[in-house]
Amino acid sequence: MNKQSFKKGAWFALSCVYVSVANAVFAADEPQIMEDVSVYGERPAAFRNITTSTEAATKALIESTNVINTEDAVKYLPSVQVRKRFIGDRNSILASRNAGTLDSARSLVYADNVLVSMLLGNSYSYAPRWWFVSPQEIERVDVSYGAHSAAYAGNAAGVVMVMKSRMPEKFEAYADAQAFAQPFKLYGTDETYDGSRIGAFLGNRNGDLRWTLSVGHLENTGNPMSFSNSARRTTAAGASDTAVTGYHWDKDSKGADRVIFGATGIDQSTQDNAKVKLAYDLSPGSRLTYTLGYWQSDSDSSIQSYLRDAAGNPVYSGNVNIDGFRYVLANTAMQPSKRLEEHWMNSLTWRFDRKQESDWAFEAALTKYEFGKDTARRPTVALPAASGGGAGQVQFMDGTGWHTADVRADWSPERGKRGHDVAFGYHYDQHTLNDRTYTNTDWLAGNATTVNAGNTGKTETQGFYVQDAIQVGQSMKLTVGLRHEQWSAFSGTMTNAATTLAYPERKENFTSPKFSLAWVATDEWLLRGSLSRAARFPTVTELFQGSITGTSITNNDPNLKPEKILAGELAAERDLGAGNLRISLFQDDVTDYLTRQTNTTVTPTVTNIQNVDKARIRGIEASMQRRNAFMKGLDLTGSLTYADSAILANDKNPDSVGKEMLRIPDWRATLAATWHPNDTMDFTLAGRYSGKQFGQLDNSDTNGDVYGGVSRFFVVDAKFNYHFDRRFSMSVGVDNLNNEKYYAAHPYSQRTWIAQIKGSL
Repeated sequence: MNKQSFKKGAWFALSCVYVSVANAVFAADEPQIMEDVSVYGERPAAFRNITTSTEAATKALIESTNVINTEDAVKYLPSVQVRKRFIGDRNSILASRNAGTLDSARSLVYADNVLVSMLLGNSYSYAPRWWFVSPQEIERVDVSYGAHSAAYAGNAAGVVMVMKSRMPEKFEAYADAQAFAQPFKLYGTDETYDGSRIGAFLGNRNGDLRWTLSVGHLENTGNPMSFSNSARRTTAAGASDTAVTGYHWDKDSKGADRVIFGATGIDQSTQDNAKVKLAYDLSPGSRLTYTLGYWQSDSDSSIQSYLRDAAGNPVYSGNVNIDGFRYVLANTAMQPSKRLEEHWMNSLTWRFDRKQESDWAFEAALTKYEFGKDTARRPTVALPAASGGGAGQVQFMDGTGWHTADVRADWSPERGKRGHDVAFGYHYDQHTLNDRTYTNTDWLAGNATTVNAGNTGKTETQGFYVQDAIQVGQSMKLTVGLRHEQWSAFSGTMTNAATTLAYPERKENFTSPKFSLAWVATDEWLLRGSLSRAARFPTVTELFQGSITGTSITNNDPNLKPEKILAGELAAERDLGAGNLRISLFQDDVTDYLTRQTNTTVTPTVTNIQNVDKARIRGIEASMQRRNAFMKGLDLTGSLTYADSAILANDKNPDSVGKEMLRIPDWRATLAATWHPNDTMDFTLAGRYSGKQFGQLDNSDTNGDVYGGVSRFFVVDAKFNYHFDRRFSMSVGVDNLNNEKYYAAHPYSQRTWIAQIKGSL
């Protein structure tokens, strides 16, 4: 982000403050019109006995913004960022006010109370399974911030997100088609990457049976994810080294000179998803629901070499002469790859809820997520020979997955008249890693031949919780809760070509108390304070995915401790009638923070997942939603967040003490304005700002606006909707209208144009 963009972003953040305050003051003197309900300000419906700050993205907000993939629906929620690098990115990590874009295990995402977070790991490869809910079936998305509910594990330290899909009362049919194009320029790449998506939804109610069928098909070519490069070399080139042109010089994230050889990771993928959902009413208030989901992805990752020899031929490997110095390009320096994935999700839930007639409500849920087929192939020979096959590696992940079981109950004596609402339940999950890599003679299609590496293992968690929301007088509610978890890790093995080593079994226990006090101070103001403990246990890949040197396990630590979190929040919420205003102070004190770092106290140094002794995140968050703001037909939603993160103690890397935590920006802001001039059209202009952040624990990567860095950014999006009638509409939109070039190590998409048509019956 250049200085001019930074100034624009700063002004944008200040404007979010102004709009929030101005609307609150403006609303104070306005008559409240009860039928003028804010589509932005509806209270979240997914969380009972709210113990922390909550937000919602309603269907109206979602439809007014550019949504191609499901995760796009949440990009304007306060303090929420999705690390989506291109359309169809399978690694779209969810970040929040106290979790960075590599902390995938610090959030919980549900689809209709079915867990879709991939808690197999805690990094860029373990994004939620967003595909399980198609964009066209989303009714709303509810979010709560922080681990303040006993109903959720410590992975809720960031956010809990619940996507709600609709179930029909009558026959429904919906279809839409989108086309998109991204002109992309960076280094020697100057291409337009395009794609398309189609989706359909059918549903009906036949007596006691409701059913839905949703399908989607996506084809897209993404922008390059990586760039082959080298630091400046000082060894003189030899006579046999190939003299090349086409390279590009720049500075890396630490300000050192480097040379760029070419673009890699240009992902061309085809993705399909389908879901069948059946819901049967067993009796009044009792419903059994079965859901089957399927997703497949067939992707080819290509490369673009910038280097040319004297005859103009592309150069991919070998010793090359750049400005009189030797640079060595390994066979894998610019490496294509292929991946085929087929994943399945099954869920079965039963719910009984007759709260108007009974003191009790119950829910039971079983889920299973399975990597049915997951095969990745890459060559070890260089291009151009690799384009026709040759030696390589093939990686299998099939058999990896997880399954869960939940039983929940809610008891309100005399339907709440006794001043208690008691929730209690049981949770079970097991996560399985089955990762094997083999060498083969034909990387494109050959069978596995020799074992190269393998990692297997399982983690298991059982959780028990109870929580009571106690009415204190007419205006206060005290919520107290307790969660106890029993965690174990077992069946861990690591394999190389010579041997297999086993890990010892581990067990841990943790108890988490929760407290929250809410006070309805006036008809407009609600005040809340929350204090909670939580634990985030290591994931199966953090424990078991490493390598073998001799007879020792390296690059991972099976003895990692769980993160322990002490979380606090003070919040004030004001009802604006046609919207709301919220201000929250938050702080997390984290012991044994889990992250990747370098242990600088040993020789040689070791870089892997480690426990950082103590860290802290604290800050302030403001959000506002307002309908008919300043003028009739203008809807506003905005937020502003300041976060101060710090490493307080770190025996393994003392230089990091006092530095900021990974990828948590100091400032975040969002603002979306939608104007409805009449019933047939609407215009939306929206912006997102993210401030200074670092990708290294010692904060040495001060040059964030380059490949490999973590950028400040200010991005503007726009959309125009036109409704031909109640059933048919079209839209045109643009993401990153200002064509910001920004990075989360990898480059994000540049200006992207989107067109959509949709119809319903």
